[in-house]
Amino acid sequence: MKYNLLTILGPTATGKTGLAAHVTARLKGEIISADSRQVYRGMDLGTGKDYADYFVDGVEVPSHLVDIEAAGAHYNVYRFQTDFIRVYNEIQSRGKFPVLCGGSGLYLEAVLKNYRLIEVPPNRELRKELEGKTLEQLTEILKSMKPRLHNDTDVETDRRAVRAIEIEKYYAEHAQEASEMPEIRSLNIGIDFDREMRRQRITLRLKQRLEEGMLDEVQKLLDSGLTPDQLIYYGLEYKFLTLHLIGELSYDEMFRQLEIAIHQFAKRQMTWFRGMEKRGTKIHWVNGHLPMNEKVEEILKLLE
Repeated sequence: MKYNLLTILGPTATGKTGLAAHVTARLKGEIISADSRQVYRGMDLGTGKDYADYFVDGVEVPSHLVDIEAAGAHYNVYRFQTDFIRVYNEIQSRGKFPVLCGGSGLYLEAVLKNYRLIEVPPNRELRKELEGKTLEQLTEILKSMKPRLHNDTDVETDRRAVRAIEIEKYYAEHAQEASEMPEIRSLNIGIDFDREMRRQRITLRLKQRLEEGMLDEVQKLLDSGLTPDQLIYYGLEYKFLTLHLIGELSYDEMFRQLEIAIHQFAKRQMTWFRGMEKRGTKIHWVNGHLPMNEKVEEILKLLE
């Protein structure tokens, strides 16, 4: 097959999970989630874990990287890329087809563009050696290690330049750690709705989740020992519902502000996806209004 990965992406409330599950069922594959908040256990309604969507004709489609971290922890793109590589290789070893699904643009691009991500610890000894050098001297040192500076912000300040040198030195000494990413040939599918329809779907889904007990979910997290600040860190639903539960926002204020924030978030997601296209990632946009079977057939034809 020309492709060894199918990626289904789109802004919030566009039905990514359901579509991914239906396509994955046809491919006899497995889903890898690319959602920066669905990794947390106990954060279900607020992060949009539509568990029912993983069932196709009564059979659950295997999925990965959901519910792998305790609520209150801080997951990041480095850990996602590491987890993706492990799960992708496991799926391939079973002879199954991997389907990446999500809306977290940075996570998606870390895989599709093979970001060179290594967790680089501070090098106190190196920092001491570089102490007192001018920005010009630091820039020359960095250029000797990295002839072409792709990111000018690396040398905006002394501190940034020292960190950039620290990273390059670590990469040079741990090159094997940066070569783990398999060669990815992904067919990238975006789910396309016009702006007004996206807004309608977001508002409808927000109302549904509140009716399904999203406030109770946040209260339960607070009761478990998480502080308001810990939940506010996760943003959107967890921020505004927490502010309501601790008495800083009325219910109407919470709903109105959260609705606006989710609309703005969806707009930022689309901006990121358009940016991915400008940076060279080909995305085939599928009409979200099409019936499920037509969307699935369109994707399968593109895969072939």
